[in-house]
This record gives sequence, structure tokens and C-alpha cells, in this order.
Amino acid sequence: MKTVKIVTDSTADIPLYLQKELDISVVPLTVHFGEDSYEDGVDLTSGEFYEKLTSTQDIPTTSQPTPHQFETVYRRLHEEYNQSDIISIHLSSKLSGTFQSSYIASQTLGDEVPVTVVDSKRASYAIGVIIVELATLAQAGASKKVCMDRLSELLEDTNVYFMVDTLEYLEKNGRIGKASAILGSLLKIKPILSLNPEGEVYPFEKVRGKKKAVQRIIQELTDKYGDADLHIGISHAEAKDEAIEVMKQLHEHFSIKKEVITDIGPVIGTHVGPGTLSIAVTKMKS
Repeated sequence: MKTVKIVTDSTADIPLYLQKELDISVVPLTVHFGEDSYEDGVDLTSGEFYEKLTSTQDIPTTSQPTPHQFETVYRRLHEEYNQSDIISIHLSSKLSGTFQSSYIASQTLGDEVPVTVVDSKRASYAIGVIIVELATLAQAGASKKVCMDRLSELLEDTNVYFMVDTLEYLEKNGRIGKASAILGSLLKIKPILSLNPEGEVYPFEKVRGKKKAVQRIIQELTDKYGDADLHIGISHAEAKDEAIEVMKQLHEHFSIKKEVITDIGPVIGTHVGPGTLSIAVTKMKS
């Protein structure tokens, strides 16, 4: 019998088939285009989002789930699986108030519905890779202690690198200055972005062209992981063919035991724009 239930939010960019297969509960964030609001992955697919993004002058905004939304999910899971512990893992608290909302909900419920809330300090499938590994363990009937011990390892072993195709959306959302965006576009600079241990976005390196960016990431992953067995996920913003090609390149260098190619959803896509590729990597349990 399963003793642990896993909850996350829509920014984990976990494919629907894995959500269903591993019984992962996903709480959606919201994307706003003017006066119109859409729940990420519920009312608006990734494809529909990028079509809207490129066909309108409106700059979309995003908002986190409310504590009430989390409370509703936690109560439902407790009623359905009243012997189960709930572990709720979310988008970096440095990027969103989602973690705070989930924490408030857990504190409101208290001992009535025990929930352990965790700041992943990551985004997109860098959260997803952690969730999938943990949910696989929970699916097999692992205890909360075993799951939490494994979670500590995953938080230590998981890294992510984003390659944006254009600096336009980072500039629109205030992540970089307009001058930097113009200069970067003129020089065809492709910044590789990552997340630091506190969960903040930082420029890992600047290179010219996506091919060089991929080679630089491969070099970095070789230094970090060597010949370890890996779970690698590539999330993309309307760049599936590129994602498939990059995954092929990664297979030439690493022992990949589990691979996932998934869409960057509307919330993360609002900030990085179409053409972005993200490579998330963690060690498999030996």
C-alpha cells in the first residue's frame, strides 16, 4: 500500500502521462493575458500559450495558487488516503510565492492533515526530475523517511541549465536590461542560465550559438557526473526537434537510464520565451 502522496505545481513541467502513471497531484499556477486568465496546463496548453505569446503585444503575467487551492488538494488526498503522508515540493521560493502559499496551507491544516512542504529551489523539469524519482519510490510503497532521505540526495544531485533562444522575454520581464538584450541579439550571444543553491537564476556562461552552448553544458555535466547512471530531462519551448537532437548528443556522452522530453509550460515560458531548451540532470539510485 502507498504510504506517501506527492504534490507539486504546474511549473514542474511533468508530462501528463507521467502525472497519471505515478499518481502525482499537480496544482496549477495562472497565466494572465490582459483580462483573460488561464490555469497552466488546464485551460491553456503549451502550444496554445506560445501561439498567443507570439501573436499579441500583451505581455503575459503569472500568479501563484492560493493557499486555499493547496488546502483543498491536501484535504482531498487526506480523505482518500487517510493513512498516507503528503510531501509537497514546489518552484523555487526565489522565483514565485507558490512555496509560501503551500506552506501557509500546511500550517492552516496543522496536525489535522500532516503535510511536509519543500522548496525545490529549482524550476521546470529540474523540479520534475526530482518529483518523478520520488513518486516512483512512493509508488513502490516506500515510507516517508525513505522518501525524505532520497529527496535530500536528489536536491543535492540535481542540476539544470537553460539555453534561451532570444533575450527578448527576459528583458520584457525585467530579468535583464534592454541594452543587454539588444547587444546580445546583435552578437548572437546565447546565455546559459542556471539556478544557484538558493534557487536564484544566474548567468552560468555566455557563448555564441546554441551548438557551443550544448557543448559547454556537456563539458560541465561530464565534470559533475562522470559515468554515473543518470535521469535526464529536456524541456523545450516549441523546440521539440532540437530537444530530440540534443538528447541524442547526450546519449553519446552519458549513461542515461531514464530520459524525458517535455514542454516548458506557460508559466516558465512567459519568462524565457519560445525556442528555449532546458537540460535537467540527476543521479539515479545505485
